Amino acid sequence: MARVTVMDWERRVQFTDGRFDKVLAPGRHRYNRHRSSLLTVDMRQRSTVVPGQELLTADGITVKVSVLLAWRVADPRAFLTASTNAEYDLYTAAQLAIRDAVAATAFDDLLADRGRLSAGLAEATAAYLDGLGVELISAAVKDLMLPGELRRAATETLLARERGKAELEHARAEAASLRTLANAARLLEDHPALLQLRTIQAAASPGTTVVLTPDPSYIPVRRDNTARWWRQRLAPPPRSLARS
Repeated sequence: MARVTVMDWERRVQFTDGRFDKVLAPGRHRYNRHRSSLLTVDMRQRSTVVPGQELLTADGITVKVSVLLAWRVADPRAFLTASTNAEYDLYTAAQLAIRDAVAATAFDDLLADRGRLSAGLAEATAAYLDGLGVELISAAVKDLMLPGELRRAATETLLARERGKAELEHARAEAASLRTLANAARLLEDHPALLQLRTIQAAASPGTTVVLTPDPSYIPVRRDNTARWWRQRLAPPPRSLARS
């Protein structure tokens, strides 16, 4: 007789004389090594990635979709005996399910809501797994890739939309600024003293240069004969008409 220890995350499937005997739970067990053989099955959750495959949408546009599967073994005996490779069967089932889902969805709907593909993907994949001893925990679209031309077109559309939003915000800011200036102009027109007050405030700010232009009406005008006096002093003396 031999002893074996089964870990908590695994099961041992025992075959005696070539036939299924029992599934050994976690713990220590004895078995006849000459008549029995044990196969180990890992019961922990696993992840499988279905790489991107090119598929046609309902309106004939090619997209590339990859899928992420989370699953675990539910029945160790069925997992070993129902199929030669249950994990590959799961992989194939996900390929078929995503192909059917993409073929039933229009391209615009696919871009607008990628979650629509993931919504029924797990149920559609599980329909292919009856009797394989596999429990599908989740199935979701991992990547949705567009052809180069469509990707560039989508990027240009997005940039144009964002550019339009920026221009609209700029126009709104300009309109608000013009309204503010118009209100200020009306206020100064109704209250001229506010302009003088604003000028005084600006002059009081450090580093401000103020240029004052005098009002000609306040410049005093000299009323003496200074100019005429200078002309007389600078004029040449008259020539004498008498000869000695």
